[in-house]
Amino acid sequence: MYILLVTILAGLFLAMLFLNIYFRVKVMRTYRKLVENRVQFGAKHLFNKAKMEEEIFPKYPHMKEEIETFSRHMQYSIKMASVLMLLITLFGAVLMYFR
Repeated sequence: MYILLVTILAGLFLAMLFLNIYFRVKVMRTYRKLVENRVQFGAKHLFNKAKMEEEIFPKYPHMKEEIETFSRHMQYSIKMASVLMLLITLFGAVLMYFR
């Protein structure tokens, strides 16, 4: 049981590392395009689609697709990292209990 839990924890940790690298590459590509076109928006716009459509898209209509892609990748990476952290914590707690 102990070896199985350690293996699961190591796998989850590697999955989180891979996910971080994968999304970092994807996000940085889109971010580079946004910086080159001087697109600026804050975290409140990133997590609130209504504010994004209301305030940002009218300013940068030609960059709407890149902004949506960036926002979607950021939200997905945060969700996946949260789930993986929760699983790592849960399996770590179980591992401490069975040790």
